[in-house]
Amino acid sequence: MTGTGSEPAAAQAIADLADARVLILAGGLSYERDVSLRSGRRIADALGELGVHAEIADVDSSLLSTLAKDPPDAVVFALHGAPGEDGSLRGVLELLSIPYVGPSATSASRAWDKPGAKTLVREAGITTPDWIALPRETFSDLGAGALLERIGDRMGLPLVVKPSRGGSGLGVQRVSTAGELPAAMMAAFAYGDTALIERFVPGADIAVSVVDFGDGPRALPAVEIAPKGGEYDYVARYNAGATTWHCPARLSDDVAARVAEIAVAAHEALALGDLSRVDLMVPPDGEPAFLEANVAPGMTETSLLPHAARAAGIGVGHLLASLVRNAIRR
Repeated sequence: MTGTGSEPAAAQAIADLADARVLILAGGLSYERDVSLRSGRRIADALGELGVHAEIADVDSSLLSTLAKDPPDAVVFALHGAPGEDGSLRGVLELLSIPYVGPSATSASRAWDKPGAKTLVREAGITTPDWIALPRETFSDLGAGALLERIGDRMGLPLVVKPSRGGSGLGVQRVSTAGELPAAMMAAFAYGDTALIERFVPGADIAVSVVDFGDGPRALPAVEIAPKGGEYDYVARYNAGATTWHCPARLSDDVAARVAEIAVAAHEALALGDLSRVDLMVPPDGEPAFLEANVAPGMTETSLLPHAARAAGIGVGHLLASLVRNAIRR
């Protein structure tokens, strides 16, 4: 891996995969299908450039029989949303004894559920904004107006409302006034049955990719996210020119080291294995705060893990080849 002092190890990983067949799972039926397909194509290209044979498969009713009849040597997930990130498909691969890159089914399930993940990282001593998770039924049964008023009084404003599961900024809204809460809740419920209401933390929006090549997890350079429209929504994430990314992030050495430490600690608390992306907010003063962890980081031209890999001097293909080789060895 260029720039890491591990070039021989990367070359050996590629050599070990000379006869391997890698299957990239992408597509599916989630709201993030298009992004998933774009990630899958870029993963296939990155591995193909190194001579690693990689195919892309959609997730449909024929997948299980295909896997059973002609199992690949390893699977790479480019599948965003459920079932790529909720652990269910990983569990199927475990039943079929097919190796794959990334955390186990159990660990993926933990990270997929944002309130549960926040509970685990807080128990590990990591700062995360206060929150409440509200199922749609509870929101309706207890009286939306009165409930939202109590939430505003207790947690203060501004707040962030998001689906308790999912990614790509879908259904996420920042709420600055009490009058904005009902619409934000409805937006979150459009993407799931439970809404997470979280205290807003002002500061730098930071993403840290964590990788483990077999010698323990380490953080890649942090990426600072600066959307030109002010909000890092779906449009800002996946449209060229809508966001500026600073990598390494514009942080002091001490804060950058602390951010990396927190990301690795969260990765370990959730047992995320080969790779993850940890999202944090870094206030001007005070402790960086964990927001969530992603177990299938995007690989599109605007995604964050490729930015971090480039800043570390690691080719994305080399990074993936090493993780695939390790998955097969397991």
